[in-house]
Amino acid sequence: MTIAIIGGTGAEGSGLALRWAHAGESVVVGSRDTQRAMEAASKLNQEIGRTGASTGAISGAENAAACEKADILVLTVPFSAHAETLKHIKPFLRPEQILIDATVPLAASIGGRATRTIGVWQGSAAQQAAELVPIGVKVVAAFHNTSAEVLHSEGPVDCDVIVCSDNKDAAKTVRDLARKIPGVRALDGGRLENARIVEEITALLIGFNIRHKGHSGIRITGLPPSAYEL
Repeated sequence: MTIAIIGGTGAEGSGLALRWAHAGESVVVGSRDTQRAMEAASKLNQEIGRTGASTGAISGAENAAACEKADILVLTVPFSAHAETLKHIKPFLRPEQILIDATVPLAASIGGRATRTIGVWQGSAAQQAAELVPIGVKVVAAFHNTSAEVLHSEGPVDCDVIVCSDNKDAAKTVRDLARKIPGVRALDGGRLENARIVEEITALLIGFNIRHKGHSGIRITGLPPSAYEL
């Protein structure tokens, strides 16, 4: 399985690439610029090499080429680039691919405050993605609340990942992928329309981080063990 991270040169995308490479997955860092993608991949491989870990491979490619190589795509771009990026990669997507959308429609993307989200006509960034991708591409919303700083650290990630999708099989695949990151528990968040709620939590966490100078995440408590395992 190959994972392409569209917008993978950013903090969130590169952090996910790092964690999945440590778990033995093959990862392609995507960017609008091929050279930038290759440089980012090289830096991540050097970072992994310093730990002496046995890992999967990280390579770099332009976004469209990255899509063609991948089974799973992860979109980690600012909301201001969300629709444009999806329109650019649409011709290179194919049915049965899974698109994980981690985009949050923060007001900061249009010059507003990072502690607020903006309204999306479709209901959420993930639902907007579902309208823009070709028929047959399975859209899953996940990883909105995972701190980029914590992903780049060496310890476990103290955060639950809430996964929303209208396709149960795709959602399960993404929950299994999330659990490859040490410390992460993955939960079924229901249909894709619930992504709006999960996206908005990110703005709340950013507010916590600003006020308390931390890297907050979320934990969902009170559920039976099976909820975190299925």
